[in-house]
Amino acid sequence: MRYFCETACLRVTVLLTSSLMVLGAGLRCVPVSDLEIRKKLIHGGQLLNGLAGPTVMNAAPFLSTTWFSPDERATATAIASLLSYLGAAGAFLVGPLVVPSPNGTSHLLLASQSNTEHIKDRIEAVLYAEFGMVSLIFSAALAYFPSRPPFPPSVAAASQRLSYRRSFCRLLSNFRFLMIALAYAIPLGVFSGWSGVLDLILTPIHVSQVDAGWIGFWSIVGGCVVGIAMARFADFIRGMLKFILLLLLSGATLASTWFTLTCLTSVTHLPLTTATLYTSCILLGIFLNSSVPIFFELFVETVYPVPEGITCGVVTFLSNVFMGVLLFFLTFYHTEFSWFNWCLPGSCLLSLLLILCFRESYDRLYLDVVVSV
Repeated sequence: MRYFCETACLRVTVLLTSSLMVLGAGLRCVPVSDLEIRKKLIHGGQLLNGLAGPTVMNAAPFLSTTWFSPDERATATAIASLLSYLGAAGAFLVGPLVVPSPNGTSHLLLASQSNTEHIKDRIEAVLYAEFGMVSLIFSAALAYFPSRPPFPPSVAAASQRLSYRRSFCRLLSNFRFLMIALAYAIPLGVFSGWSGVLDLILTPIHVSQVDAGWIGFWSIVGGCVVGIAMARFADFIRGMLKFILLLLLSGATLASTWFTLTCLTSVTHLPLTTATLYTSCILLGIFLNSSVPIFFELFVETVYPVPEGITCGVVTFLSNVFMGVLLFFLTFYHTEFSWFNWCLPGSCLLSLLLILCFRESYDRLYLDVVVSV
């Protein structure tokens, strides 16, 4: 999909991506009474939805370069990359608010009706709603989504990129890129895995699933708001991407350390309250989620003229690898989560040290500002 995004026009890529999402969501809604067949259809739908993922996750810098001028690119990248996070934020709430808890622990009025058939109906309602939303997105893209503006907004938008093979050779041989790729992939991969089991981590300290959902929701929403604000600042004052990342990663290291020590209240004697848990978790999400578009812009600037989709696709793959390794270990060490919590400040601190040692360059910005003059 990354290769297709770079070689085909943007409109075709978006239409292909949204059509895969429609097919995937539609397969999950097929009314089949046979549970085995229904399970296969749901797995098939999830597979199609996963195939659409690379474009959604990696196309933001490509979109911003194609359509926006140099003083708008970071903001456009932030909006395009972080808006998809709002869907994840909504997922933290949709489960507890729409589908009643099977064990009757939900605080909602629907809890009294939480029998098997009612829960099944509510889950199907969510699936139908998702199918309707992705169908609407596909229809909108089909009606109007041009591949590029009539005139390139910058020199970089009109310039030639490296081939697929040469791009990979350039990326793997660029030590500075590997440094910031690890600085992005390690903490974001650990944080993604940690967020996915946040309710399990908070259960031993008597935090309900609903509260864990609200913590996840506000951490993502806060990250989106702060990320767009930081990107706008980066557009106003160019050449500050490394400085912004140092600030965000320092905050993430402090917030994750605070949360981890708070969970060890029997040792550290720090106050363990709902307010401290909310504050530390939400601050951690804000600092890490808001760093995503800043990292993306720094990747592209560092390895230009490697295509944007290939660059961001590689680092997203690395992040998923670290998340997968962490969750793999979780299958063996799932009775106690303090080690998982310590992975957060450790990964953030390692990322901070890598960014400190990183020597930044702005090759794409140089082309736009100097060569265009």
